[in-house]
Amino acid sequence: MLKIIGIYLLIINVVTFALYGIDKWKAIHNKWRIREATLLITALIGGSLGAFIAMHVFRHKTRKWYFKYTVPAMLVVHVVGMILLVVKL
Repeated sequence: MLKIIGIYLLIINVVTFALYGIDKWKAIHNKWRIREATLLITALIGGSLGAFIAMHVFRHKTRKWYFKYTVPAMLVVHVVGMILLVVKL
């Protein structure tokens, strides 16, 4: 079970990191952007670590309060959830 969850989290975090990077590239080149809701949803469904790292690596979405505060909050919830899951198993 933990192996499946670990694989899922790895994939969703890589995808989320890539989406933030692609959106930053599109912002620089005045291209059609990825919706903010999509970026937040991918963070919510497990990609919060990828989103958090991408925000700092790409310096993207760091000024918007709803990214600045919700992504780290999601990360804390995800980490606590994983700790509780591991302790119970």
